[in-house]
Amino acid sequence: MDIEKVNSMDFGEFVDVFGSVTERCPLIAPAVRSQRPFSDLEDLEQHFFAFTDALPQSGQEGVLRCHPDLAGRELQRGELSAESQREQSAAGHTSLGAAERLWLAELNAQYRARSGFPFALAARLSDRAAVPRERARRLHCPPPQELNTALGEVKKIGRRRLADLLGSHATES
Repeated sequence: MDIEKVNSMDFGEFVDVFGSVTERCPLIAPAVRSQRPFSDLEDLEQHFFAFTDALPQSGQEGVLRCHPDLAGRELQRGELSAESQREQSAAGHTSLGAAERLWLAELNAQYRARSGFPFALAARLSDRAAVPRERARRLHCPPPQELNTALGEVKKIGRRRLADLLGSHATES
């Protein structure tokens, strides 16, 4: 999809196509659309990220709270968005044994209790063994640092989702 196509989308089409770039945050795509025209696909990406960056801390934490736990209850119940389902499946979270799921649930609860939001990680970019190590490491980060780290992961997820939607090969930062 090229930028002319993106710029020509009506409101409904834009929201349908780009509404899942940021997990379960339905206001972001309409806000980004209002910034048209975009000069190129990188400009579109930057508008998505600038929206989140401009939010007060409580809003940024709200964006993070919209993300599901990795290998959490929503995965087990089949309640993930199609994008999250694909990402968690690619990371191997759909094939965990019962003991591994229980252990990760405990780590999820510890992290959520400390940070106030779910552990955000670009699962597609991490192997299954790296997830618990990264979560354990981040449990000890100061809250402002962890907020920035988690938001960075949300941006990685959004970047990959945009690349999937647009058929481009965006690089990860």
